[in-house]
Amino acid sequence: MTPTPAPTPRAGQPIRVPVLWGLAFGAMQAALPLAFWWLDQATVQALLLALIAGVYIGFAVADGRPGVIAVESSVAAAFVVLAAAGVTGSAWLLVLGYAGHGLKDFWQERSHYVAGTRWWPPFCAAVDWLVAVVLAIEIIAGAGFHH
Repeated sequence: MTPTPAPTPRAGQPIRVPVLWGLAFGAMQAALPLAFWWLDQATVQALLLALIAGVYIGFAVADGRPGVIAVESSVAAAFVVLAAAGVTGSAWLLVLGYAGHGLKDFWQERSHYVAGTRWWPPFCAAVDWLVAVVLAIEIIAGAGFHH
């Protein structure tokens, strides 16, 4: 099998639509702890952060290059550890996780490191950064993340 090379960026590729969808999903994700009222908000947001990070493992496997799979799996593992620490630790760890993952998405959008992810990085960055902002506002406002 010949690995698929990373695609070259397409000039003028619009990212407005994935960003708008990302903001819509980000708003839903920020509110999702309300649907899981029996869990701490930190637990729900940590699970979602780990889920988002794991998506890149799937993209890396689809890309097929062993180096990409190793790097993306390692990065996802770091976000899972950060999310797990945010379950019982400071909720600021979750803000850091979401903001950091948004930066990773931004880098992915610019570098096209993983093949076949044209729309995902801008979508996911919008989700990540919106959730990070909402969580930061909730922390500053005094919202409790742990029962």
